[in-house]
Amino acid sequence: MVWKVEAEKWLNQEDLEVTLKRQLMIEEKNQGLLEDSFYRNLSFGTAGLRGELGFGTNRMNIYTVRKAALGLALYIKSCGEVAGNRGVVIAYDSRHQSAEFGLEVAKVLGFNGIRSYLFDELQSTPLLSFAVRELNTFSGIVITASHNPSEYNGLKVYGEDGGQVTLEAANAITAHTESIDDLFSVEVAEEAYLLEEGLLTYLNHEMSDRYVLHLDELFLSGPLDKNLSIVYSPLHGAGGKLVCRGLKVAGFSNVTIVSEQAIPDPEFTTVKYPNPEDPQAFEMALTYGHKVKADILIATDPDADRMGVAVRDSEGEYVFLTGNQIGALLLNTLLEDKSDRDAMPENGVVLKTIVTSELGRVIADKYGVKTMDVLTGFKFISEKILEFEKTPDSTFLFGYEESYGYLIGDFVRDKDAVQASVLIAEVAARYKANGQTLLDGLHALYEEHGFYQESLESITLRGKTGMAKIDEIVNYFRSSSFVKEFTQSLSTIEDYSSGHSIVVETGDRRPLDLPIANALKFILSDGTWFAIRPSGTEPKIKFYFGVQGETKFGSDALLVVLKTAVMTVVERLTSNLL
Repeated sequence: MVWKVEAEKWLNQEDLEVTLKRQLMIEEKNQGLLEDSFYRNLSFGTAGLRGELGFGTNRMNIYTVRKAALGLALYIKSCGEVAGNRGVVIAYDSRHQSAEFGLEVAKVLGFNGIRSYLFDELQSTPLLSFAVRELNTFSGIVITASHNPSEYNGLKVYGEDGGQVTLEAANAITAHTESIDDLFSVEVAEEAYLLEEGLLTYLNHEMSDRYVLHLDELFLSGPLDKNLSIVYSPLHGAGGKLVCRGLKVAGFSNVTIVSEQAIPDPEFTTVKYPNPEDPQAFEMALTYGHKVKADILIATDPDADRMGVAVRDSEGEYVFLTGNQIGALLLNTLLEDKSDRDAMPENGVVLKTIVTSELGRVIADKYGVKTMDVLTGFKFISEKILEFEKTPDSTFLFGYEESYGYLIGDFVRDKDAVQASVLIAEVAARYKANGQTLLDGLHALYEEHGFYQESLESITLRGKTGMAKIDEIVNYFRSSSFVKEFTQSLSTIEDYSSGHSIVVETGDRRPLDLPIANALKFILSDGTWFAIRPSGTEPKIKFYFGVQGETKFGSDALLVVLKTAVMTVVERLTSNLL
């Protein structure tokens, strides 16, 4: 078997990195682990790598990182000498080996004559995006696995606009990476040499200073109660300094930091899962919140591109908002503020993903603003912003996705938890000035537009067998067998793999104006919908659900019926694995 040959090659590698060598020798007899570590190469997805740390071609380690860095170097060199001279910005978060991987990338790029600008301490993903634009580099890299568990790390690649690389660029980088047969052959330069030759420059706090100057572009007008009480946790990640600076610049001084979680920690010791989408990540923030009677609790993930919020209700308890609810509140207040100031552009556009709530669309409609859907992944939002810059037809106003990612000011081109933290504080302060909370604001939106409700179910299927099962599930939902079996009334199927929308009753097909992707969306005759998408970064398949009812009770009932109908099929397909 091929994986055994590759494993033997690693075992016989004389100069294999010491820690990896030790781990490999300990696990030499663990056939299941060895197969999963070597059965494939860690794939370069839509914007980079992500995987568990460890030995093997299917893991994150210095060799797979070097190989990806060389793939990027070869791509940059193919774009001409000017591209190499413009260089690459590199940032890293608090995860295991992040700083080491960041330097390894610089050493590979430098060996190939490409300049690097490496942050001298951990920094957030949005600051990396900002720095690419500010320094006019050709590319950027951030070493992070976002909100994944501590055993993961990753590498995301950015284009010259500060957004994650386009599909075209990603495919070219992938091709160059796959052309490297021997990942042990990737050569690196020494740090001292790179510094001496000007091929490596360390970036300090000055870049953060420049970023903060842009935050005043986001501030709201009108009365705001800046005495709003805030508890904030960076969840042991890279967001602490910049979020705190942002809140201070915005005038919020009543901010309590969860001190235990302000310490960068690759093990995320105080939290089971460093994801602000998960209420469990707020356990310490809740304790702080009850102690100081905070109006809102804010948490950001390890690379500070996602933000979650909990709100104190009239009973003194905290209610967690979903990503869709946060997005609706941010969007409504932004558009209301622009309308009040007569600052709404005639060609304004809101961008959201195909699995994000339709509530955002009806809010935008109220203000005469167009909403455009893009594929799941914030890179597709940033690509649209770049398109808008090249034509006078559209002006970007706001972009968001249900997975707690938001962008307000386009001086960054990826989701930005720093911007979002500042703006949600301002929105809460605006409501507080009127004697209300974010919950009151959300209820008002539901009363005006309908009770939109969404849900997400994820199933993790690890290893080679799991990946095959994920493909099987997607293929079944794509088949006519599923359409015949499904008990709900289907109206339209959007198959992003074929690039077509299909009317179920007639079979009529029309093209979708979106890139090709392995995802499906099913729209029912009553307007409810569900979507299926394998994760691009984790061994998961995700099921998204969206309903709208005239009352909360009605939307709850619709959601239960829809989820039950879909997940019954899924449970049957996975019964032999779960």
